This record gives sequence, C-alpha cells and structure tokens, in this order.
Amino acid sequence: MKRTIHTDDAPEAVGAYSQATTNGDVLFTAGQLPLTADGELLDDASVADQTRRCLENVEAILEAEDASMADVLKMTVFLNDIDDFDEFNEAYSEFFDEEPPARSALEVGEVPKGAALEVEAIATVE
Repeated sequence: MKRTIHTDDAPEAVGAYSQATTNGDVLFTAGQLPLTADGELLDDASVADQTRRCLENVEAILEAEDASMADVLKMTVFLNDIDDFDEFNEAYSEFFDEEPPARSALEVGEVPKGAALEVEAIATVE
C-alpha cells in the first residue's frame, strides 16, 4: 500500500506531489532542487554546493524513514548544463564513497526555478 513521506528537514513540496512515497519496500523521492528546508533557493551557489544541498534533501527524506544514502539503489540527475558534470560528480561522490548506486545524469532544457540541477532517488526501506 502506498504511503506518502514528509519531513520538516527537507523543503516542502511546492505542487501536487509528495516529498516521497513508499510501499514499505521501495522509496521514491520527488526531484530535489537546491532548496533549504526553509525554502531558500541556492541558485546563485556553485554547482558543487547546489549538488550537496540536493543530496542533503534526499538524505533528510531517507532519514525520515530510517534509511540512509547506503540504501539508494538508483539516482537520476537532471543537469541544466552537461558541462557542469565534472563539478557535480565531484560533490556527488562525497555522498557515495563505497558501493555507489546506479545513476543516470542528463542535460535537460531547463531545471525548475533556474537551478543548476535536480536529483531524485529510489531506495530500499524496511
């Protein structure tokens, strides 16, 4: 049975979606922008700092379900500019030093709110 997930440690959903959903086995996060939990957009920050903020949001959502980044099976990354890939990848690797998840990274027309990237995760939960 589907259940929605909410935590005050990640930004509120700003539309008709949940921060994440789970069926008790698998958790799917919504796309996470570089927003603080208070809703401040870090669009002027470096790609590395925006990446860290996005992944910290994913981490907070996972922690709300007693999961961690080690439980992530797959990440999808939407980059505004594929030329930012190296800077993104360096910051991303700080979160996944051993047994990183599968990942797709692609350039899109434009990430919402003018951010450099958006990330989403699929993780296992118990």
